[in-house]
Amino acid sequence: MKHVANARRATVQAEVRQNVEAGSQVFTDALPSYNGLNQDYVHEAIDHAKEYVRGNVHTNGLESFWALLKRGIRGTYISVEPFHLFRYLDEQAFRFNERENDDAGRFLKGIVGVIGKRLQYASLTGQQAVGGLTT
Repeated sequence: MKHVANARRATVQAEVRQNVEAGSQVFTDALPSYNGLNQDYVHEAIDHAKEYVRGNVHTNGLESFWALLKRGIRGTYISVEPFHLFRYLDEQAFRFNERENDDAGRFLKGIVGVIGKRLQYASLTGQQAVGGLTT
């Protein structure tokens, strides 16, 4: 999951090509920005004005993820600063990917993931540290 500057064709397709192995199946909605992916992928699109599922082709998993993300931003976090958006996205992706694990398993995986990593307050708040003080 990654926040991108816009949903234009060049931006979206560059991200797909950078992160998805050529030849993979890619199922999307009917956003025109995805047109042309069939050159490198097995691309099928669902036009939600006509249908939501066609055999194995659907976007239901992604729609579920977006619903959970929006609920988290509006209900749990309330105020999300753009500077930290990638952190919220990472957390929600982790929660979604580990949804079948229990609380203890998610906690252990999270703790193991932070060993040896350090996040200073100045970096967290977007301020620069000067001589031990934040500005």
